[in-house]
Amino acid sequence: MKKTKLYAIHCTLYAITAGHLLVFAAGCEDANRKTSEINTLRLEKMQLTHQIKQSGSEIKQLKNQIQVLSGLESDIRLENLYHLKKVKITRYTNLYDKDKDGKSEQLIVYIQPIDEVGDLIKAAGTVDVQLWDLNRKDGKTLLGQWHVEPDELKKLWFASIVLINYRLTFDVTDIIENYETPLTVKVTFTDYLTGKVFEEQKVIKPR
Repeated sequence: MKKTKLYAIHCTLYAITAGHLLVFAAGCEDANRKTSEINTLRLEKMQLTHQIKQSGSEIKQLKNQIQVLSGLESDIRLENLYHLKKVKITRYTNLYDKDKDGKSEQLIVYIQPIDEVGDLIKAAGTVDVQLWDLNRKDGKTLLGQWHVEPDELKKLWFASIVLINYRLTFDVTDIIENYETPLTVKVTFTDYLTGKVFEEQKVIKPR
């Protein structure tokens, strides 16, 4: 009888202890979860605070830009950035024999945008290039034409010791058979800032 009571008491104590352990484990799990949630919220708060500061800086910069632009007269805002006066095709523009096999494979066109005081400027715009043979008798005087977008053009700015310009290269392997007579290169440059169109042409000769 005593053994039975002792056994019952032992079982009761074990159950109580096990229950406490489960409660404790559950409490720890809840505490860990809450800690993780708090850390996540803190991180999100830091990120939002950083974004707010960055946005505030950008807004301040935009306000300054608006203030500067609003102080300019409407008819000189674009013109004062730069004033493209003309586009020049330089003397190095010609057909070139790339692999020295006696046949011209490339048309290289050198273009210089020039402002009103004679300085070279890296003006943004589109370029249309045409190659003409005005001596042909069959009426097929236009040999080839190409179009260059602003995103491509800005990568073609070329500077050397003797020359600063846009350097445009075109494949003429299937266009030119024999380069023995003068040809004409025509360039149309559309300035993206002002919308003005500039045209220039140059006669090139075999060298």
